[in-house]
Amino acid sequence: MRRYAVPGVSAVLALLVLMPVLGRGFVLNYDMVFAPRQPLVPDSLGLGTSVARSVPADAVMAVLTSVVPGDVLQKVILFLILFLGSWGAGRLVPTESEAVRVVAAVWYGWSAYLAERLLMGHWALLVAYACLPWVAAAALAMRRTEPRAFAKVIVACAPACITPTGGLLAVVLAVVCAGKQAFVITVPAAVLLNLPWILPSVLRPGGTLSSPDGVDAFAARAENWATPVLSVLGTGGIWNAEVTPDSRAMPLIPVFVLFSLVVAFVGLRSLAARWGLAPTLSLVLLGVAGVVLAVFTTLPGGDDVMRWAVTHIPGAGLLRDSQKWVAWWALPLAAGFALGVQAASKYLSNQAGLIVVATLMPVLTMPDLAWGAFQRLETVKYPADWQEVRSLLGEDQQSGDVLTLPLSAFRQFPWNDNRTQLDPAPRILPRTTVIDDVVAVNGRPVAGEDRRVAEIRRTVETNGNLATLGIGWVLVEHRTPGRVDPAVLERLRLEYTGPWLSLYRVPGMIARSPAGAPALPVVAADCVVLAMIGGALLWLVLPAGRFIRRSRSRTAEE
Repeated sequence: MRRYAVPGVSAVLALLVLMPVLGRGFVLNYDMVFAPRQPLVPDSLGLGTSVARSVPADAVMAVLTSVVPGDVLQKVILFLILFLGSWGAGRLVPTESEAVRVVAAVWYGWSAYLAERLLMGHWALLVAYACLPWVAAAALAMRRTEPRAFAKVIVACAPACITPTGGLLAVVLAVVCAGKQAFVITVPAAVLLNLPWILPSVLRPGGTLSSPDGVDAFAARAENWATPVLSVLGTGGIWNAEVTPDSRAMPLIPVFVLFSLVVAFVGLRSLAARWGLAPTLSLVLLGVAGVVLAVFTTLPGGDDVMRWAVTHIPGAGLLRDSQKWVAWWALPLAAGFALGVQAASKYLSNQAGLIVVATLMPVLTMPDLAWGAFQRLETVKYPADWQEVRSLLGEDQQSGDVLTLPLSAFRQFPWNDNRTQLDPAPRILPRTTVIDDVVAVNGRPVAGEDRRVAEIRRTVETNGNLATLGIGWVLVEHRTPGRVDPAVLERLRLEYTGPWLSLYRVPGMIARSPAGAPALPVVAADCVVLAMIGGALLWLVLPAGRFIRRSRSRTAEE
């Protein structure tokens, strides 16, 4: 029964967080937007004009929600994130003590990083976070030249690669842990796994340069009286104070972080003795690199360097929300702390008591992650208006994309208790849907990256002809912050109106939508990646050695 301790505790942790939201309905909070059935549109594959931030996550969701209802799928994904992340961290620790593994599982699965990103709605990023322990285990097995280890690396990295940041977090960890002898294999594989978003970004008309305004807005921040550095070392420090658990502001939290660092340092020395210096140093140095990236813009001159980078280097905008890279640090911190506790237990008579206290420390110092973050996460149902509009757009033959008004990336609906949430229209409507990509952070607007959106905004402000920009429909979302100029709607034809939504048809000849990345190379890259992942799965399920042995035995019989 001891071998079930880590997965059992991991399941309990997941249920402790998610129990209030496991019923039917959707958890809609900030960037976490799921739909009953998500359509497959050009933007899902990065073929539209928008930046490929959710590629190929949107395509994956479109496929999965065609089989599983969206709200059920959301709960399954959230549970697996918390369960597999904790379990993976526990099984990674090289020890015979299941109790010590449990310590690592709880520290990884009940971290400030997970809490803040969960409340921010970054579920796809947390998929990568849950994959990291499994990626590290597979890559370390590859370093030891174990059979089929490379296939395990591919399979472990694949879920993380549904978003750009997640893909980078996973493949860089795999490359580092597998060692320099495997570079010739791991580096090309890392590039291939991320092709679904790399190619659309590289081939996107207009490039992928970002606004420097977001550098300061998305910088890591101090969560209490300590510095941003200490917040990040405790895996916290996200830029959005609204999603930070209140417990992170307690005066004793910095002391708790410093104590955990000391214990982890002791444990990492033990880890080096068990794994070897090279693999341990690789994991730790990558974690330190994540911390440095997270706090870089808060250091003297760091913001200037980052501003230059996002303005001149395509794709550097991935570094703006810098705190997300601290995921690399969470793994050595959890493993090191667990082994540090094991080392300390040798000098105490009450070893069981020490293990219990160490296990409960993350929960006791951040209790407001429990029960849906003290019910900050709740389930709601979409009003019937959304299905009505979806059906109308699916049946109508008029061409053109959909523009949502008011112009804002985020909404606050009374039916969702006025929580801030990303506009759900692009993930519900069966047509390419354009939303504003300007994000306000602490009242300061951060410019978007889609030139088409900027042109549409100017057309709306001047009451111009939206048809010339490829807009065939306008969806007005009611009772959410923002104003819609009645003059804009006067030249449109009302097709549907309800309590929450009104749909207007844009009259006249609708121009073709602007072209995004060329489809052929992008779809070809997607097929290559699917073939690679499928091949790795087959290699694990049907190892070639089995067929080789059978072939040899048949030859001998003949």
